[in-house]
Amino acid sequence: MAGREREARAGLPRRRLLAAAGGLAGLSLPEVLRLRAEASLPGTPGRARSLIIVYLWGGLSHIDSLDPKPDAPPEVRGEFRPIATATPGIAVSEHLPRLARLTERYAIVRSIHHDDTAHGRGMYWNLTGHRPPRVGNIPPHSDDWPSIAAMISRLRPPSAGVPPAVRVPYPLVDNGTLQAGEYGGWLGVKHEPIIMRPARGEPFAGVSRSLGAEAFELGAIDVERVARREGLRERLEHPPGGGRDFASFDHFRALARDIMLGSAVREANDLDREDPRVLDAYGPHIGGRSVLLARRLTEAGVPVVQVCLAAGDLNGASGDMWDTHGDNFNRLRTRLLPVFDRSVATLLEDLAERGTLDETLVAVLTDFGRTPRVNASAGRDHYPGVYSVLLAGGGIRGGQVYGSSDALGALPRDRPCGPPDIHATLFQALGLSPRAELRDPLGRVFPATDGTVLDLF
Repeated sequence: MAGREREARAGLPRRRLLAAAGGLAGLSLPEVLRLRAEASLPGTPGRARSLIIVYLWGGLSHIDSLDPKPDAPPEVRGEFRPIATATPGIAVSEHLPRLARLTERYAIVRSIHHDDTAHGRGMYWNLTGHRPPRVGNIPPHSDDWPSIAAMISRLRPPSAGVPPAVRVPYPLVDNGTLQAGEYGGWLGVKHEPIIMRPARGEPFAGVSRSLGAEAFELGAIDVERVARREGLRERLEHPPGGGRDFASFDHFRALARDIMLGSAVREANDLDREDPRVLDAYGPHIGGRSVLLARRLTEAGVPVVQVCLAAGDLNGASGDMWDTHGDNFNRLRTRLLPVFDRSVATLLEDLAERGTLDETLVAVLTDFGRTPRVNASAGRDHYPGVYSVLLAGGGIRGGQVYGSSDALGALPRDRPCGPPDIHATLFQALGLSPRAELRDPLGRVFPATDGTVLDLF
């Protein structure tokens, strides 16, 4: 099916629901009821109880990683050679040797595409599963579609004292502005993923702060002192008969208090508790330690953790994000691909050895791919026409490739899909209906996704 036709058909249920919610003519009552029932149909029970999103901010070059083109002209295939993997017929970049040995544990989707070349709006497509709501740079707004982390936290609430969703180790920033798409949107701040960093130590000690986005950094805490101060604060701010509404403010303060005063999340945040051999396996860089922290947080009960995977501090070293307009091959070879390969491969091995890969869904997402032809700066430019993502765990069959791109890595060749379809597939793997009902502050009902579940199970 052509991409435009597929998108039109995928978006139809949502538009009809919006029309019904707005009181527009053209739908009979039975059709409205049928569509509402369809939106709330339970999905086939999935195996995953938690989701780890590994986000490659800046746009992973698909041709240099998960979808090599060895038979293309030199200006397209680039400097890297493909290597064979554990699965006959599947090849990846020579700079992903560890992931090459683990292809039986994950699936590659090589036919995903959308239509926006801006980082922030590309991220919005991939983290919300919906078209960006406005042009230009898009800072967060309360009318935005919620991120997948926010939606899952709403549909699968955590136990008391556990954050509904977490981002590690920093928010996504473009041109000095926080970006819409990774927040709570119209679901509200209570479902917004908080930012967490490990309690102390390298390599996080020098990570720069980002535009006032608050981060939970849990160091050594005098538990008794915190409890005494919290009791005093309650008496001062909430005297008997007091009626002031502190709901939103108190939500985050209570969450921070509960984490600090003994939650399993606080222990998970302390990487000093981890086996040194495991620390070494993930790598001594921000990317590896962030992925390890995500594994520990999901084990502590956090439903969804989003990792911004980079080799270093994105705000202090622009060369450590995936936006390789210049010096693409050197940056990928020496910094970016080794971190990606080591940390994600270790995560998959670690989860498998712990017997938790089936119940932990792993999704490697990115803004878009790269232009097939190398530019004058030995780099690749923004390209949403086709790119690749990686999915593992949660009942997804490893050792397979879904869809393909053409000979130049320019367009989908077969089984085209888009971010809404990836979202529907993730919901299915989590045992959540892709058409699960979500309500905005006005009580209007929306299905969580407009996409179609991919045949990956």
